[in-house]
Amino acid sequence: MKITKFPQSCLLIETKGKKILLDPGVLKYKEEYFDIWNSVDCILITHKHPDHCNEEVIARLNSNIKIYSSQEVKNTYKSLNINVVKTGDIIELEYIKINVVDAIHGYQPMLKDGKEIYENVGYIIDDGTTRLYDTSDTICFKNEYKADVLAMPVTGHDLTMSAFEAALYSKEVEAKHSILIHTDNPAYPPNYEYIDEMFKKHGVEYKILENEETIVIE
Repeated sequence: MKITKFPQSCLLIETKGKKILLDPGVLKYKEEYFDIWNSVDCILITHKHPDHCNEEVIARLNSNIKIYSSQEVKNTYKSLNINVVKTGDIIELEYIKINVVDAIHGYQPMLKDGKEIYENVGYIIDDGTTRLYDTSDTICFKNEYKADVLAMPVTGHDLTMSAFEAALYSKEVEAKHSILIHTDNPAYPPNYEYIDEMFKKHGVEYKILENEETIVIE
């Protein structure tokens, strides 16, 4: 499984001859990304915030690319042909199964005037060899999800997990690889010292990818 990081929470997953794009948002978008994004087989969007859904760019992509997300996202971005999914659904992409799972977006008083999230989902991409779990922007909550690779934001600010919960959550998921995303939003800068302290304290190795950096999980 090949994983390439794009700005904010966007990941390109390449496996079994398929390309899956997660949360292509507006933050720090470059037009040079267009051809890469236009070559994917499907797009998974976790929730309606524009840093996870770049409506203008997605609307210009090849119409054969299937887009999956919640009813709330479909209602928000009417120009996009979104296939509605909910927790418990399974998206099949030949040899790949994508499980739609729960996610709980945190709340703070700034989330007003249509910004509050009522529908949020994560995705577990299973290619038969490797399971990658993208949590979406979520606070910590009890579940039994397991994965080899965990992609999660750790910015805190009442919206997502802090490094303390995230390190513990990674252990609970039994992830062999923890990839921290959502780190490049200047509105919610992470505390890198605290992240390093908490993950080391709990014995969890983690990786923060640069934009356009790629890793391969064997």
